[in-house]
Amino acid sequence: MIIPLSGSFGISLFESGTAEGPTQYPWDNYLALMFSPAWSSLFWPALLHNGIFFAIQMLVQIPLGLLFAVLLARRVLRLRAAYRASLFSPAVLSTVVAGFTWLLILSPIWGVARDILEAIGLGELFEPWLGLQGSALVTVSLIAVWQSFGVPMMLFLAALVSIPDELIEAARMDGATNGRIFWSVQLPLIAPTVGVIAVLLFAGSMNAFDLIFTLQGPLAGPNYSTDVLGTLYYRTFFGGPGIAGNQAMGATIAGMTVLITVIVLVPYIYFVQRKLPSYAL
Repeated sequence: MIIPLSGSFGISLFESGTAEGPTQYPWDNYLALMFSPAWSSLFWPALLHNGIFFAIQMLVQIPLGLLFAVLLARRVLRLRAAYRASLFSPAVLSTVVAGFTWLLILSPIWGVARDILEAIGLGELFEPWLGLQGSALVTVSLIAVWQSFGVPMMLFLAALVSIPDELIEAARMDGATNGRIFWSVQLPLIAPTVGVIAVLLFAGSMNAFDLIFTLQGPLAGPNYSTDVLGTLYYRTFFGGPGIAGNQAMGATIAGMTVLITVIVLVPYIYFVQRKLPSYAL
């Protein structure tokens, strides 16, 4: 990974992405990406979409994964192994398979989503969510949640089952309810796991590409409403219909993605995550 990453940074620093000739300074392409009208109008909306994608992952995946992990951690639950396998199964699906499956489900022509909503009396709520600018990004983000929430669920489950039974029993003997046990005993003990999942979700959101490419194509439609840095990089570096490839600016977008990820995650891991109390017993 180091060799192609270094080569990509070299292209972004020393090959000009504009028509003015070679770069005068190594950071010229990065300044052009952030501030020139031609590139900033593409870069900042794509970065905003990455942020929205991450926010939805955080707000939905973590509570959903934690909820199912708490339910599956109950020793009295029958068929726990079957539930775990069924909930985790979307995570092992190919992203292409998952994307095309949801394209078929949500299609306004032959999809089953309209029929399902009509069967429960909510047919008037159906819309071509993937085809509307206002809902396409949220819809893609929720599909990503469906496919990958099994990973946070299993991490939470592993953290919950590692808590000694003696702590739970001691809390029950003190009169604590299930809700009190969760908030005062279990949640503080799994706080480091929440941080690990947040790191994984941020890194995954910054590298989002394959699901969006499968669902919305390289143009990240409609009207670039689902465009993220990954799809912007793809169009810029390789080109497409009516778009000439620009390797220097494509490498600059890739380099900016890496830099943003490092700038956000390294301080968080060093100043926050590593200082979270550990309760390994």
